[in-house]
Amino acid sequence: MNDEGILGLVELLRTAGLSVPVGNLIAFTEAVGIVGDDLRSLYWCGRATLTHSPIDIDIYDRVYRHWILGTEISLTEMVSGAPKPLLVDDDENLDGEQPESADAETDDGAVLRFSRTETLRSMDFADLDDEERFEVDRLIAKLRLNATTRRSRRRRPSKRTFGVPDLRRTVRESLRTGGEPIKRRTLQRTRVARRVVIIADISGSMASYSRSLIRYAHAAVSARGQVEAFALGTRLTRLTRELDTRDPDQALQRAADSVEDWSGGTRLGEGLRRFNDEWGTKGMARGAIVVILSDGWDRGDPEQMECEMARLSRVAHRIVWVNPLKASDGYAPLARGMAAALPYVDDFIDGHSLASLDRLSSILSSDGAGPVRSRFASRPEEVTR
Repeated sequence: MNDEGILGLVELLRTAGLSVPVGNLIAFTEAVGIVGDDLRSLYWCGRATLTHSPIDIDIYDRVYRHWILGTEISLTEMVSGAPKPLLVDDDENLDGEQPESADAETDDGAVLRFSRTETLRSMDFADLDDEERFEVDRLIAKLRLNATTRRSRRRRPSKRTFGVPDLRRTVRESLRTGGEPIKRRTLQRTRVARRVVIIADISGSMASYSRSLIRYAHAAVSARGQVEAFALGTRLTRLTRELDTRDPDQALQRAADSVEDWSGGTRLGEGLRRFNDEWGTKGMARGAIVVILSDGWDRGDPEQMECEMARLSRVAHRIVWVNPLKASDGYAPLARGMAAALPYVDDFIDGHSLASLDRLSSILSSDGAGPVRSRFASRPEEVTR
């Protein structure tokens, strides 16, 4: 099986709605190279590396069957059941009034609105007109980022009979039984929300996307705690306080007023150096999920970029790179900054549309399988857990 055949299968899976990051694709090709490329081996290699849930397996089986037979398959045949519409809150009836009739909105109207939403979900941010951008901005504001958790160093009383002994509670309760510690009390580690750090490239090459990506950063900051946001051009600017307001337009204006180099040049390596020196290695990025929204174009030294990404990877739990150009046909990460950073990236996804941001939210809201940056590294010494 040649690489074109494998890429064809992966593209069909992505079209069907499966999230297949570059790391999974590399793992798939490596597994095929080890196990073999006969149809049975190919099936199990793909199922082991490209699926993450029973629903994914169901979609994978459908797509794989049609791919082997060489038959055309429609999108509705790829997925099980009807597609799920994007759920958004409607602000038009906040006073609690209900329509006079349950049939006030016709079936045709509902289908039309669903179809428009689905169309907007897949449209490139660079191709939106003013009306479409207004609607997409509204949908971005409705995106929700659920908190993933990590184990804290703090401990709390547990009902379990095994674990770290809670000597204070055990001794206290032994006083009721004549000093005999009949009931053993234990402690367990608490779980706290994992911090998310978003670094958005606002240089000239990202002008078509930076506005929507900053709005996504606002949605993340306003939806939950433990989210930090930065803008990165020729310098690094912290935007968490500016984005911490409910009004998206006000947040965007406050961010624009704070950033002095909007739509200017790009110095990714220098910006990451400042982040590592002033915030990242001092605690902000430790155990956090770091999201970099950038096309990877950098005027700086690629060696500095590689060095700072290596530093960041030593403290971050996971690094997600969101590149709007990745959705382009024939794209390859050949930009100097992107090529230098890729060995230290866990998830490399596109960020050109509402659907891609929705997929990013799904990645950030799931614990995943832990860091997988070793799949991108070309040398073992480049990998830092």
